[in-house]
Amino acid sequence: MISFGLTEEQELIRDTLKEFASEAMRPIARDCDENGEIPQDFLDTIWELGLTSTQIPSEYGGGGEERSTVTNAIVLEELGYGDVALALAATAPNAFVNAILDHGTEDQKKALLPLFTTDEFHTASLAVLEHGPLADPAQPSTKAEPKGDDFVLSGRKSWVVLGDRASHFLVVARNNGGIDAFIVPADADGLTVGEPEKNVGLRGLTTVTLDLERVEVGPEARLGGSDGCDVRAILDNARGANSAILVGACRGILEFCVPYTKERIAFDEPISKKQSIAFRMAEMHMETEAMRWMTWKTASHAGQGHPQTTRQAHLTKQYVAEKSVWIADNGIQIFGGHGFIREYPVEMWFRNVRTLSVLEAMAGL
Repeated sequence: MISFGLTEEQELIRDTLKEFASEAMRPIARDCDENGEIPQDFLDTIWELGLTSTQIPSEYGGGGEERSTVTNAIVLEELGYGDVALALAATAPNAFVNAILDHGTEDQKKALLPLFTTDEFHTASLAVLEHGPLADPAQPSTKAEPKGDDFVLSGRKSWVVLGDRASHFLVVARNNGGIDAFIVPADADGLTVGEPEKNVGLRGLTTVTLDLERVEVGPEARLGGSDGCDVRAILDNARGANSAILVGACRGILEFCVPYTKERIAFDEPISKKQSIAFRMAEMHMETEAMRWMTWKTASHAGQGHPQTTRQAHLTKQYVAEKSVWIADNGIQIFGGHGFIREYPVEMWFRNVRTLSVLEAMAGL
């Protein structure tokens, strides 16, 4: 059951992350976009907040706090408010860790989770997306061919977040007509990490392609062991996470536009007095609220293992993708010619929102 009121703990987390987003993320977002990289000191700082380690059980060296997918959606929204590219970098390890927590065998948890409880930033990435007009995360072209008890992986993955510094990848591949996820170390024979991709948005975030040329892994690499796992649940979490980040970005756009409409004078009065502008701002606000409730519902379903989670995640992903782009576009329209000038962040926000809206499996609840 979703409560429309946050708990005291959730309010504290939200307020802490909003302050962090305003003071540590927004001031560096433009430089990250221009330079095409994220400073190591930012990653170190976000690591100190314990967004990854606190939810790892104490027996694996973590903080042992109870995981809440709704709380995680709140966290992702605040980080998205700070900057979309930085939010994805900050939470890249979480997507991998959550998949291990939810679906990993005991041996997989013992081997991998302690890597994320150290004092230094450590990341691993989902390798789900693929290039091509017909690419579908739920129907990958990457193959896992059985070879005795082992598997041989072949294919190419795209938009792998922080793949240049990841220690492991969770590769989604077809296996005997179904789909499975395989844990592949970055130094595996036959695995090639490509050069950073050049994207329209998310320019500060390093994403790479992975080429798997007959990468052989043992049976212990199959997430969930001999029975495998429900990869749909990983995709559902990823869709909810992407949606939460986009909600935060849209909230940031809205909050940035409001003061401008009150200061910008046209025909002797603020443009906020113009009915067309006022109505547009009101609709932007309504859509942001609607996106948030849909995202929270997806997160709640995911946390409960609700049978309608996949349906809800798809609905939310489609709605948020469409409306977030509409909000970002209107942010530029409200600023007029200034919306296209790099002096203002709205053009960067539009590029980031537009890019994330067409991608999946970039983060996790």
